[in-house]
Amino acid sequence: MRIFLIGFMGSGKTSVGKLLANKLHCTFIDLDLYLEEITGMTIADIFTEKGENTFRKLERKALKEIIRSDNIVVSCGGGTPCYFDNIKLMNQKGLTVYLKYPTGKLKSRLLPNMGKRPLLKNIDSPEDLDSFIRKKLEEREDTYYLKSKLVLNNPAKSADIIAAVLGYLKGQ
Repeated sequence: MRIFLIGFMGSGKTSVGKLLANKLHCTFIDLDLYLEEITGMTIADIFTEKGENTFRKLERKALKEIIRSDNIVVSCGGGTPCYFDNIKLMNQKGLTVYLKYPTGKLKSRLLPNMGKRPLLKNIDSPEDLDSFIRKKLEEREDTYYLKSKLVLNNPAKSADIIAAVLGYLKGQ
């Protein structure tokens, strides 16, 4: 079993992923943390020193490594499904789950930690953050995120997400 949690940054993929992995007795892997471990660099440093293009290539390589494992729940970076054929690969190898939230909810989650996220470091105001989220969702949603096998629209609690995933797995 392989489950890939995808969605915009701030959608709770890591928090839910840990809970889901525990419930399913699987290994939890945060793709960003895994990438930091194998490169010895932080995501922010990779972006700053090597650029986004190199980051995406390293991310793809890390995804291909971890996808060989069984019984995993993977929290993917917000852009992971949007590069190369990553969404297709994840769909072929496991269950993709899109945690879909409205712009306002994502904005409220991202505002407190904007400086820690490389793609948000140059955003100066809440209004600019709102515009950034809308633009990125417009670019990513139809083409990538909505190709997930399971789309969870604005789930209220982690327990709701876990129940939906378990229900989906039982129905297969």
